[in-house]
Amino acid sequence: MIIDTLASAEKYYGLHKNFKVAFEYLASQNLAALEVGKFEIADGVKAIVSDNEGKAAKVAAEKFECHNKNIDIQICIRGNETIGWKPRTDCTAPKGEYNDEKDVLFYADAPDMHFALKGGQFVIFFPEDVHAPMIGEGLIKKLVVKVTI
Repeated sequence: MIIDTLASAEKYYGLHKNFKVAFEYLASQNLAALEVGKFEIADGVKAIVSDNEGKAAKVAAEKFECHNKNIDIQICIRGNETIGWKPRTDCTAPKGEYNDEKDVLFYADAPDMHFALKGGQFVIFFPEDVHAPMIGEGLIKKLVVKVTI
């Protein structure tokens, strides 16, 4: 997991061939004006914009998730979002099987820690990062960029 500001995103271009594409897209957009929905930025780089009610930590932990085929770059655009996290190697209670079509595996484990993102900050979740997003009150508008591994 990496947490940083969009102003420092260039430091991470070398971590994956499509990080430069993803972060340059983010820098070129008025994030607040993005419409809710799913769209392709480039081959292997997709975006999901949502605008939903925040959840209690216990409810969010019901979808404590990780991915095998994608890296998530998550940005809270509006509202106050807290995210739960735990290393996948420490998770011991998978909930069902890995869903290859949706690229998701859920765990019944509890997060080890919680953190909040402020404006202009992002988090990168790799396959070894189990996360429970959308913790908060009120509407939370966020952008998740899926970068195929």
